[in-house]
Amino acid sequence: MKLSARNVLKGKVISVKPGAVNSEIVLELTKGLEVVSIITKESAEKLQLAVGKEAYAVIKASNVMIAID
Repeated sequence: MKLSARNVLKGKVISVKPGAVNSEIVLELTKGLEVVSIITKESAEKLQLAVGKEAYAVIKASNVMIAID
């Protein structure tokens, strides 16, 4: 796999919550560190995402905002 995105984080699927249109996928990167993604239900099915399967979170963003209270 070759990508132009620089932020590629390997993890293990710990949760798949399918909805009518989208699915919520939770990857555990390391113990206690998780990334949550909402992808189409069709994509989740095509990737055969299931608990225990290794996957990558690919983050491509032009902006990262920081806020405080």
